[in-house]
Amino acid sequence: MKYGVFGASGRLGSEVVKLFDEKNHKLVFAYDLEDEWKNDNPDLIIDCSLPEVFKTTIEYACDLNKPLIVATTGLTEDNIELMKKHSKQFPIVQCFNFSIGIQILLKLIEMANKKLSDWDVEITETHHRFKKDKPSGTAKMIQNIFDGKEINTSSLRLGNVPGDHSVSFGGLGEVITISHRALSRRTFAEGILLSAQFVVNKKNGFYSFTDVVFGK
Repeated sequence: MKYGVFGASGRLGSEVVKLFDEKNHKLVFAYDLEDEWKNDNPDLIIDCSLPEVFKTTIEYACDLNKPLIVATTGLTEDNIELMKKHSKQFPIVQCFNFSIGIQILLKLIEMANKKLSDWDVEITETHHRFKKDKPSGTAKMIQNIFDGKEINTSSLRLGNVPGDHSVSFGGLGEVITISHRALSRRTFAEGILLSAQFVVNKKNGFYSFTDVVFGK
């Protein structure tokens, strides 16, 4: 594939470029706040940038009319609605976390919540000190499982942690904790590569990483 990356020099973007290069895909377009270059039209675009750049990302995707993968966190509901609107023009995969393990975590939490609906619940998430959004997009994905029930979420920003998430269910006689730890940002890049292989031949539509992992 020929691909383009918004935020190509960032923490996640650089991991994506490294992995895609290992798999012999060709970077033909890169955009950062201070630099931009393009030597060919990409087959798809990957957004690993910041919410402030999202409008520019959508404008480029519309002009190129190519599949788009959005891995940017901190997006608003208006941003999501804009993606859904443009997914009628080209396919889009959007997720706040491209780890396969997180997808399994979400399924396990859904199972636990159905059986333990009257137990206490707490969410804890830890990320690197540079992460701007709090709580994380993944924590919000977890919160959505509880259908509007207010779940206390503790957000820690420490060192260079790629991402830790845990959910604890507490009854009067026992506590169950379901957790996931990302050891490297490469795991997110691997999920993005899987999404690229999924979306490059897909019909127009708005897809999640859940669709990529479990099929749609």
